[in-house]
Amino acid sequence: MSSQVSAETNKVIPALKQASSTQLPSTQSLPSVKTQVSKVSPVDKLCKEIGNTLGSVNTKQCIRMNMQTTEGLSVQDRPLAIKEYAPVEGVEPLGRVLVMGGIHGDEYSSVSLMFRWMETLNKYHSGVFHWQMVPLLNPDGLMKQPKATRQNANGVDLNRNFPTFDWGDLAQKYWVTKTYKNPRRYPGPVAASEPETIWFMKQIQAFQPEVIIAVHAPHRLVDFDGPRQPPVKLGQLELRRLGTYPGSLGNYGAHSLLLPVVTVELASAGIMPSKKEIRGMWMDLVRWLKTEVPKQRQAILERQKRIDAEKARRVQETAQINEPKELVITAAKTVQES
Repeated sequence: MSSQVSAETNKVIPALKQASSTQLPSTQSLPSVKTQVSKVSPVDKLCKEIGNTLGSVNTKQCIRMNMQTTEGLSVQDRPLAIKEYAPVEGVEPLGRVLVMGGIHGDEYSSVSLMFRWMETLNKYHSGVFHWQMVPLLNPDGLMKQPKATRQNANGVDLNRNFPTFDWGDLAQKYWVTKTYKNPRRYPGPVAASEPETIWFMKQIQAFQPEVIIAVHAPHRLVDFDGPRQPPVKLGQLELRRLGTYPGSLGNYGAHSLLLPVVTVELASAGIMPSKKEIRGMWMDLVRWLKTEVPKQRQAILERQKRIDAEKARRVQETAQINEPKELVITAAKTVQES
């Protein structure tokens, strides 16, 4: 832009010098010029970057998803976009499901799969569940040049940055003694230090899901943390628990929030599953959700009832403790007045 301005300036200045002795026409006689400024939305900009990075999702496909911006921004100010499939009129959803991909920027297929699943929901969303899709939690990692990285722009592994109960005692220790300070597994300076982590925690709090689905690659399995029965398989991916790690989403969801977290580990980070496999995973996932989400929803309601009952009991106890004090104060006032 600046080079164009300089070129135009070099043309205009000699012309002005030549016309310095000539009377310039009134500005009122000059035709008005309308300047049209094209505004590109943050999501469209993100989609262009996604289309330029992923071989299986182009810019137009991404834009057609009509994702919504949120208050969330990455370290490098890229939008953390969502796509919500709200309840359908006349249908009571079985529960709320939060699905997330791209927490690790170099797991390309996890992002691409999210777009395939959103395409499925665009066609077949019937209101059985209230869905919220987060296709790319770590946009800076995906767009990193010259190649994508697992970590975010601060060099933090977002899947080791959640404030689990054991983070303070174990996160840094585990990173040093178990990974030998592998930069790909760096948990961050403190728990929840990263804007992407904080934003996703807020999304969980606001959306109140009954279950969280996290898409990863390339371990070719299904992992599971938290209450309820895990899915035995999703498509060709079979259940094989990897264990919990300090700061991981599975650890945070299962132990801090008491939510089931299903981790879908695709077979390859760079190669997409076949259409048949994508459909098989989706069908198995929905089948499992229909069985387990109502149980989880009921468990949450019962837990809330116990919490409310405990609060009511404490209020009553406090009132009973304070009642004798109030009687003494009232009696003292009566004596003084008499």
